[in-house]
Formats: sequence, structure tokens, C-alpha cells
Amino acid sequence: MHEIDLEAEKKALAREYKELLRISYQTLSVEDKKLIRKAFDVAVDAHKDQRRKSGEAYIFHPIGVAKIVASEIGLGATGIAAALLHDVVEDTPISVEDIERLFNPKIAQLVAGLTKISQVKKDMNISMQAENFRKMLLTLNDDVRVILIKIADRLHNMQTMDSMPQYKQEKIASETLYIYAPLAHRLGLYNIKTQLEDLGLKYTEPAIYSDIVSKIKETKEEQDAYIKMVSDVLRKSLDEEGIEYTLKGRPKSIYSIRRKMQVQRVTFDEVYDKFALRIIYKSNPHDEKFLAWKIYSVVTDHYRPSPSRLRDWISSPKSTGYEALHITVMGPKGRWVEIQVRSERMDEIAEKGYAAHYKYKQGATEESGLEKWLNLLKEALENSETNAVDFVEDFKMNLYAKEIFVFTPKGEIKSLPKGATSLDFAFSIHSEIGIKTRGTRVNGRLVPLNHELKSGDQIEVITSPHQKPTINWLDYVTTSRAKNKIRSVLNENTKKIAEEGKELLTRKLKHLKITLNESVVNELVNYFKLKTSLDLFYRVGIGAIENHQLKDYAAQKSNTLINFFKNKIKRSHSNNPEEINRPELTSNYDLLVFGKEQDRLDYKLASCCNPIPGDEVFGFVTINEGIKVHKKDCPNAISLQSNYAYRIMQARWIDSTKQEFKVMLNITGMDTLGLTNELTKVISNQMHVNIQSISLSGEAGIFNGQVTVIVQNNQILKRMIENIKKIDGIEKVTRVYS
Repeated sequence: MHEIDLEAEKKALAREYKELLRISYQTLSVEDKKLIRKAFDVAVDAHKDQRRKSGEAYIFHPIGVAKIVASEIGLGATGIAAALLHDVVEDTPISVEDIERLFNPKIAQLVAGLTKISQVKKDMNISMQAENFRKMLLTLNDDVRVILIKIADRLHNMQTMDSMPQYKQEKIASETLYIYAPLAHRLGLYNIKTQLEDLGLKYTEPAIYSDIVSKIKETKEEQDAYIKMVSDVLRKSLDEEGIEYTLKGRPKSIYSIRRKMQVQRVTFDEVYDKFALRIIYKSNPHDEKFLAWKIYSVVTDHYRPSPSRLRDWISSPKSTGYEALHITVMGPKGRWVEIQVRSERMDEIAEKGYAAHYKYKQGATEESGLEKWLNLLKEALENSETNAVDFVEDFKMNLYAKEIFVFTPKGEIKSLPKGATSLDFAFSIHSEIGIKTRGTRVNGRLVPLNHELKSGDQIEVITSPHQKPTINWLDYVTTSRAKNKIRSVLNENTKKIAEEGKELLTRKLKHLKITLNESVVNELVNYFKLKTSLDLFYRVGIGAIENHQLKDYAAQKSNTLINFFKNKIKRSHSNNPEEINRPELTSNYDLLVFGKEQDRLDYKLASCCNPIPGDEVFGFVTINEGIKVHKKDCPNAISLQSNYAYRIMQARWIDSTKQEFKVMLNITGMDTLGLTNELTKVISNQMHVNIQSISLSGEAGIFNGQVTVIVQNNQILKRMIENIKKIDGIEKVTRVYS
């Protein structure tokens, strides 16, 4: 290892400490400074013999985390001290009790929470990883600052990851994009979220990251000149209005440019709103809203706004506490520019999220959106009976969810994630109302329970004391809160029915001279190809297992010996090649295809329902065994589809002797002479393609066509689509999935 200059290291340490105090000096009292100094000294001493992979003294890491906590999250002395001490219990002989003795119970509690998160086995598989995230989220029950410091810790690790081996960088970066960036987003830490995403991209897709970075550098001069052109125009008018403000250009994050390129399938040059401006104005609380709209008026005097892209988060703040006005306008040279308008208070909340939100609350009694969310999260964590993977997937959906604002019949406003249904709304009012929901009216009209809500809808819930959730309800809701509640009610009902089923089964078997005991239960579970005794009793309870099936079981039980010989004879018969090659067994249905694209993938047939060619089936992506294929009426189908919807794949058997499938294409373009002729020529020239039907129409120079073709496989289809796209005048070719 290279020689370490201890003198230089001491100087660097002193500099870092001064920098830490400078960041937070405005708010620190003398007591606070003493507390931070003491935490600093204890941490320096505890970590004195430790070094990081890069050879740097370990203490620089806790200081780096404390600086992020102070400058970017805005926590006070307690948070800063806990950040300085966050690794001492895990890495050094100091215990949580020592910290409580040296400092106070609050700091000890924060450090204990942070230690609890860290003490998880390394290199875990996905379900262990999910369990770890769930544990981490449980610390929100103690103090949200634990999570805030953990996010700062993660950011500092991401910033200093260069000397790690590549596989570790990839693992940590993927984890960051999977959970830490969404968490930072949900806690209103937009700055940190952007840094985490950009660094995540740097290590997961290094080539793409460097490509975008170099392109941003190349166009920087041009972008700066463009932003200056727009700024100069706005400055002149804002000054005339006597508004006090600062104006800054803001480049889009690398990650968001990458995401746009992916989603919209465009190149870097085609990402249209890489330009953004932020106007931050001074205001007293009373005039904040008035000034925001005044600035809106100044901006739109010069540039035409896009009405569909106006976002007013001042009248209805996001549940993270975020407030701002976003206006997208058509700037010079026909380019879209996003302009964000915020007061200084709003800007601080946008930059520092939860901590700043707290600072400005000033004893308000109304629960803030963020606290409501934290309370809902606690509820979901405490009630969650689902496995950790599902829980984290659900949780992630609610982390990044965009919001809609809807009204109760009395006109109160409620925020829900985009995609929420009328049944989600019922559960958001109260779980008991959700459970008893019989129907819903949206804007006075009766709608189904799975009706997707839009901003501005007014919803009335109709309840009935006799209503009970059914398994289908899980498909009608999107929020974790509703899903968890429905699951727990269904589980209670299942247990109740299973208890009745057990008594019923005991009586039925008694008639058949069989006593219900553990070995009989196990035999029955295997006989009916079920998973657990609960499944067995539940099916008896709902009448799915009938008397004649139980009689067959009893007969089989008493004739075990005869059955044994029967099976032996059967097996020896089935070795007969003529038996195996019967035409109905082999000529049809011996090919399974998956997904809309009908791909051929490796799979195994599930033993719980033993599907055979021709059965209606679906694929289930398991964690360790690849794709398992189940029958649609498999006893486990409902539980798999409701708990792991995101792992279900469409699957179907196709007749391999013919291997043809029907595809419908929508074709649009400019109506030019001879286009129809050209189109049919291109399709017919493709080998093995038959046109089944074709309907073409032209109106005012626009050509619309629907063509149904019979193709033998995906490759031929893809080649044909590419060739159609090459025809002069064709704009778009899309496949229609009926």
C-alpha cells in the first residue's frame, strides 16, 4: 500500500470538521456545537485504525455522511451527531449503551436503528434482500431520521465507489436504483434522488452514462447560450414588475435523459426538453400564491405555454410536501423549455424534503401529506402478511406513483396514486368503509369498483353491512393499503371456512370408516394435489371436494396393493412405442409459446396441476427454477396471480405441425398514389405470409389501414414489418393485440 502522509491527513481532517460546522453554523447553538465536537472526537478515536479500500482513513466516510445530512437534508445537531457515529457500533468496540451514556437516548436510538439496518448477511438472494428492505422500512416506526441518514450514507458510498470491484459496484448501484432513489424521491429529497440515479446509471450502464455525459459537455455551450437568451427576456420583465428573484438554468439529469431515450425510443438529440429554468422568488407567506401566478403571467406574455403540461402544485401540493408551478413553454427556435416557479420556502422544501417541511410547519394541526404517507406506511408494514418480495414491489409502486387529486361528496380533496380505482378511494377513507363497499358513483354516475379515477373526480361510496371482499377485489385495487386489508380479510374468511371444512371432513370420513389424523390429512393433500392442510379444509368447506371424490380416495386407500400392481402394469404398457406415438398425443399442441410476442422459452411443467398439451395455461417466473407452467384452473392459480401478478406470463400451446398464427397490423401514413399496390406487393413477397383480410381508407391525405396476416413465426413477422416501414409514405406500423 502506498505511504500515508499522516500530517496531511490530520490537516484534511481539521478542514473537513470546519467545513461541517460552516455548513450548519446558522442554526447551531453553543450546545449543538459541543455535541457535534464530542461526536466527532468519539468517531475519530473509534475509527482511528480503520481504512477504506482506497487507503483513505475510514473516518472521512462518517464525516462525508454528516456533511450530506447537514447540507442537503438540513437535519439538526442530533442528526449530524448520529451520522458521525453511524458506524461505530457495527465496526468498533463501542456499544449502543456507551453512546447513550456519552450522549443521550435519542442519538443512541438513531445509531441503534442504523446498526440494525447494516447487520444483514452480505450477497443475499432477492428474497433476503427484500426482507432487508422491509426491516429498514420498519425503522421508520422509530424515527424517520434513521432512513434520512441511511440515504445520506448510501449517497456517500455511491460517490466513493471507484476502488471497488466491478461486481460490487453493480450490486450496490442496482440496489440504489431499486429502492434508495425511489425512497429519496418519496421523502422529497429531489437533489439526492437525482444524484443517486445518475450515479446508479454510471455503474449499471457505464458506456451509456459516459456517452450522455460527453454529449451534454459537447452541447453545453449551445445550451448555456440558449438559456441565457430566454433568461434575458424574462429578467427584463420581472425587474419591471419589481419582483425579487433569482433565476438559474438547470440541466436535466443524466438518468432522466436516459429514461426518456428508452421510453420514447429516441436519440439524445431528439429528447426535447433538456432545457429547464428555475425562478425562485422572495415572498412573505401571504403573497406567495399571488406572486407565483404573476410570474406565470410574465412568462406567458413572452412565450406560448403548453396547456396540457401546466402543473399547479401550489394550489394542491404533492404529498411529499413539494410545492411549485411548472410551465412548459415554446421557446426560441421551436424548442420546449420547462420553467419552474418556486418561492424561497418552496425551494428549500424541494431541496431538503422532509426536514425543511418540518421547519415550516409552525405548529399547524393539520397532518401533512408526508406524515399521512408515513402513517400509512407504518400501517402497511405492521399489517403486511405478504412475503417480503411482494411487499417491496407494492411499496415501490407507491413510492414512484404520480398523484391525482379527487374530491369526497362533501368537497374535501384527497390525493391518490395515479391509476387508483374507485375501490382504492373507499379504502383510503377508512378500511372498514373499503370492506363494506357495495358500489361507487363517480361524478354522479354508477361505475364498476375497478373504475380508474382521474384528477377532479368526485366519488361517493355506497356501503352495505352484508358486503364482503372477494378474491377478485385484489385485481380491482392498486394501492398497498387496500391490497393488504383485502388480503387480511380474505385470510380470515379462508380460516373460518377451513375450520368448518375440517369438521365436515371429519364427519364425511367417519361414514367411510376413516379417522381423520395427520397421516390421512397428508395423504389427502397429496391425493388432491394441494399444498397445505388449509387448502384441503377450505376446499371441503366451499364444496369443491365432493363426496364421490372422497369415496374414490377411500377405495384407493383400501386397495393400495391392487393399485400398486395396476400401476406396474400401466407403466409396462406405456413403454409400448405405439402407445406413446398415438397421433392425438404428438401431432397437436406440442409447442408452448409465451407472452404477446409468442416467444419460445425454457420451462418446466408444474407438478401441482400437471398440465398437458391443449390445456389452458399460464407461465409463472419462479426465483430459482425458471418458468413453471400451470393450468389456468390449477388450485394455486388464484394465489399466484393475486400475490405475484408481476411474475405471471401469458402462455399457450400451439399446434407445431402448422405453426401459424394470426396477426393484425395497423398501418398509417400519407396517402400517395400506388401505396396500396406497394403494400400488398411487400406483404405477398414475404415467404409464408398470407393476407387474410385487408381494409384501407384514406381521408384528407392521411392513409389508415388494417391488415390481418397469417405468419409462421415471429422472425418472418418482424422482417415483414421492417419492409413495410421502408415503403415511401408509411409513418407507423403497430401490431394490434386483440
